[in-house]
Amino acid sequence: MRQRYLALLSMFASLPAMAMTFQTRLENVEWKVEGDQFECRLSQPVAEFGAGEFQRRAGEKAVFRLTSSSSLLGTGSAVLLAAAAPWQPGRGDINLGAVRLGSGEAVLISSQGQASGLISGLLEGRSSVVRSASGEGGRAVEVRLLPVKFNKAYGEYQACAAKLLPMNYDQIRISQVGFPKGIELDAAGKAQLDKILAFMKADPTVNHVQLDGHSDNSGNRLTNRDLSRRRAVAVQDYLKAHGIGEDQITLRFHGESYPVVANTTPANRARNRRVSIELERVAPVAAPASTSAPTPGEAPKPL
Repeated sequence: MRQRYLALLSMFASLPAMAMTFQTRLENVEWKVEGDQFECRLSQPVAEFGAGEFQRRAGEKAVFRLTSSSSLLGTGSAVLLAAAAPWQPGRGDINLGAVRLGSGEAVLISSQGQASGLISGLLEGRSSVVRSASGEGGRAVEVRLLPVKFNKAYGEYQACAAKLLPMNYDQIRISQVGFPKGIELDAAGKAQLDKILAFMKADPTVNHVQLDGHSDNSGNRLTNRDLSRRRAVAVQDYLKAHGIGEDQITLRFHGESYPVVANTTPANRARNRRVSIELERVAPVAAPASTSAPTPGEAPKPL
């Protein structure tokens, strides 16, 4: 362990004289795992800078975020590296490409591919490095996350990720259920509704569902309108049977008025037979203030 620490010191001594390097001392390195059904985070505080964090939202792969209350990295762009350790002879740094620097608390957010490369590097004993050639004051700035204790923390992070919901709110907020044949829900439609139900159960603030039924143009307008209504009702009945109150559902039906594709082929007509679903967060209506009876000897309040 002491040899590795001395090697790190030697490596940093070789940086340009004007360069600033931020990292936590080897003996103080700590990985933190936090999360719930909606998001998992794996982070390492960086002394005197901020923190580096792998963030994975439900339904998505991880991204890497670097947070700081300072602007030490400057503006423009920085390079992400999975840097080889000095005690790993024969290995070179892996350049994972550039990332744009921002001005908010999250000074950078990587792509999912770059985050995957950083994680793979940490598992191999590489450091995650953010390098800016033109930081604050024109100096080169480097931020390092060390791989110390990473494997154990990564196991905990994976356990968290295994409990994530299939989709996040942005993905599930607007969706649809298809009716390729008739007006009955098929297995695919029920599976989609089960995802919606699981999300609403996990997040009670999502408390309203708008259903819009649609048809193709095969029949006359009145028939098509009724078919679109019956499809919307089928979805409504499924949601109600699984705990969603009728007062939480708004139902509309439009017949053939809003096709997603032209009704020119059987496949296209099947796509137009659908129910669009939109989830919403609706604030409860405040109860009216009660009018209390006057106390004895008090004049009644005017209405």
